[in-house]
Amino acid sequence: MTSVDRQIADIEQSIEQAKGDIAFGDALARLFANRDFKKVVLDGFLREEAVRLVHLLADPNMQSEDKQSAVIGEIKAIGCFRSYLQMIEHKSGMARKALHYSEEMLAELNQEQGEANVG
Repeated sequence: MTSVDRQIADIEQSIEQAKGDIAFGDALARLFANRDFKKVVLDGFLREEAVRLVHLLADPNMQSEDKQSAVIGEIKAIGCFRSYLQMIEHKSGMARKALHYSEEMLAELNQEQGEANVG
């Protein structure tokens, strides 16, 4: 396998990975557009539940160390889930850019390889 063949194989692999990341991001975008997902997850869990838990931290009945720790753990879980969703969006956006670049590079390498085979 020549150096150019190896580069082409690597780029083709990158293209497939990017397409997978883009498809995953597209799936998330469809979820974000779904009314029920917005109501239950985005509004209900990520906003209303987060606010409820923050207020619960100040509740006089929730001042023991164990209860405070449990509530903080739930708040952290909400934050982790939101970070996960943001990571998917970011990774998908980066994959779109990488796909464009990789496709250009692949076209150039294929052209160079074609010219080398003719000459």
